[in-house]
Amino acid sequence: MRRFLGLVLVLVLSGSGLAAWWLNQSLTLGAPVLDLSVEAGTSPRAVAQAAVEAGVQTSALTLYWWFRLSGQARMIKAGSYEIETNTTPRSLLAKLVRGEESLRAVTLVEGWSFKQVRAALSNAEHLTHDTKAFSPDLIMNMLGHPERPAEGSFYPDTYTYAKGSSDLALLRRALRAMDKHLAAAWLLRTPDSPLKTPEELLTLASIIEKETGRASDRAMIASVFTNRLNIGMLLQTDPTVIYGLGDKFDGNLRRRDLLADTPWNTYTRAGLPPTPIAMPGKPALLAAVQPASSKALYFVARGDGSSQFSDSLDAHNRAVNKYQRGQ
Repeated sequence: MRRFLGLVLVLVLSGSGLAAWWLNQSLTLGAPVLDLSVEAGTSPRAVAQAAVEAGVQTSALTLYWWFRLSGQARMIKAGSYEIETNTTPRSLLAKLVRGEESLRAVTLVEGWSFKQVRAALSNAEHLTHDTKAFSPDLIMNMLGHPERPAEGSFYPDTYTYAKGSSDLALLRRALRAMDKHLAAAWLLRTPDSPLKTPEELLTLASIIEKETGRASDRAMIASVFTNRLNIGMLLQTDPTVIYGLGDKFDGNLRRRDLLADTPWNTYTRAGLPPTPIAMPGKPALLAAVQPASSKALYFVARGDGSSQFSDSLDAHNRAVNKYQRGQ
């Protein structure tokens, strides 16, 4: 009986010329913005009922028959939607058919550690925190890469997501993006590159990312580390030491820290550290495989974000005295 009445109502509206008026009238909402979730496989009738339960103050039956008579009922897409003030029956259906989900965004920044990534995801609004209680190793296992460290494995970018999306799904997208950019960079490496695997490329790029204060210096910084790797010289880069210290680092790197051996201390151990120390962006990845052509083995910060590069220890010591000690 209710189905019949609903059909009669729509037909009456249509026949009397009131249909166009109703279809273009703003729906009355129970709040300024309503959330409507449409799961895959939801019937048009259930979508109409869900809209009413979400706070759309109209007849679910009338709304359903509008969906039916429009000829687009089966074109409604699953998703997470926002129904706002001034939404009409016509615009509501158009939104559902086009799949115009309500999206949020979270930005993962170049140079961030995985700990910082997790903090950003934890604070992202309307993101389901499925991995909150999981260890990094368990997360990588769930993503199908138990052999890889989480550190550095995710590409820094701004990611949009539908309300209610899983943080694991977002991490999967970031992981695939890094794999894509890493594979592309690996194909561009120079013939004399000391890098033996894409994993080494990722690690070196993460160091370059952390050491670069000015973008114009990035290729030269990459050159210094490449030159050192080629001759077996210790990398001696502070960011790796800081990473190895973990929570023990208090913001002040001391000489004793440089001497404290950890797997990431490039003052005490030769070669690259065992894992990346941060997320490198595309420019750092490309610099790692295509460094500037130079004989530089040293660099020191000038204090303005740029670096002074030197080929010899004597020249480097003079630069340290000038830029670090003011002598």
